[in-house]
Amino acid sequence: MNSIGIIANPASGKDIRRLVSHATVIDNNEKFNIVERIILGAQQNGVDKVYIMPDPYNMGYRVIDKLETSGELKCEIEVFDFFKVNGVEDTYQAVQLMNEKKVGCIISLGGDGTNRAVAKKIKETPLIAISTGTNNVYPDMIEGTIAGIAAAVVASNKFDKNNYAKRDKVIEIYHNQQLKDIALIDAVISRDAFVGSRAIWRIEDIQKIFVARSHLASIGFSAVVGAKKIISAADDFGAFVRIAETAPKVLVPMAAGIVLPIGTTAPELLKFGEKYEFTSYCRGTIALDGEREIEFHKDQTFIFQISRNGPWHVDVKKAIEVGQINGFFMISE
Repeated sequence: MNSIGIIANPASGKDIRRLVSHATVIDNNEKFNIVERIILGAQQNGVDKVYIMPDPYNMGYRVIDKLETSGELKCEIEVFDFFKVNGVEDTYQAVQLMNEKKVGCIISLGGDGTNRAVAKKIKETPLIAISTGTNNVYPDMIEGTIAGIAAAVVASNKFDKNNYAKRDKVIEIYHNQQLKDIALIDAVISRDAFVGSRAIWRIEDIQKIFVARSHLASIGFSAVVGAKKIISAADDFGAFVRIAETAPKVLVPMAAGIVLPIGTTAPELLKFGEKYEFTSYCRGTIALDGEREIEFHKDQTFIFQISRNGPWHVDVKKAIEVGQINGFFMISE
C-alpha cells in the first residue's frame, strides 16, 4: 500500500510578525483547499492511503466530507485520533505516528517553525514542505496538486531517493554536552530575556546570527548573513555574524515590506564538525528559525555546530522528472 502523511499547521502564519510587517495571510480555508488538492493529485497517481494530523479546524474531516459528497474520494483517509493540545506537541505526535505507519512521504503545510518541528521527529521519511507561514526560507510555494503528484512518485518506493531528495543541514545547539535543540535555517542569540510571544523581530536585541544557509533573496535573519555571503543548501558549511552598530551596514529585507540597514561583522564560516562556544554575559534567549525557544542566564555555555542531520528534503520538480523519465505516469492499455 502506498501511503503519505499530511501535517497542516492551522497556526502557521499567524504570529506577531503579521502585525509588524506587511505579510500575506494564508488562512485555514486556503490550507484546507491545499490539502484537498494534495489528496486529489496523490490518489490519481497510486496513493492508497493518506494520514492527516488532527487540528481544531478539522481540515482532515472537512476534506473527507467534501470529497465523499462530490464522489471524488478514491483513497482511504485516516485522521489520527489523539488528544490535541493545539501546540507543537501535536506535530511531534503526528510525525511519530507517521513514522510507525511507514508512510512513503510526509507533506507539511507551514513555515520554518512548523518544518523545524517536523524535522525533529521525521527520521528517514522524505519531506515535501509547502509554504504557508511567515518569513519562510525552508518551505517552497508549491501548488497542492503538484505536491500530491510528487508525493505519489516518492511513496511508490520505485526510485532511489538520492535522485530527487537531499539531506538538509541543521544547526545543532548543545548545552552540558547534550543536544538541546536544532534549527533548519537560523539560530539567533538575543538579549530578550523571555520566550514571550516566541516570534523574534527586533534587530536591536540581537547579538549573533548563525545560519545553515543564507541568501539576500530570503526574508529574515538569514538574509543578514546573505547580504555578505551566499551559502547554499548544498554547501558543507554554515556561518555566523555579530550584529554591531559600528560595523558596515547593509540593507536587508527583515520582514515583508520592511528593509532595514543593519551593521554586521564579516561572516565567519563554520564547517561541519567545527564548534562555536558561546558563554552568556547576561540573560537572554536563543531563537530557532524565527521563534524564541531557549532561555538562558548569565554564565551559561552553549555549543553551536552545523551538520547534515536534517530531513530528506524532496525537490518536487526532480521527483516528477524522475517519474516522467521512468514511465511512472504512463497509462497501460
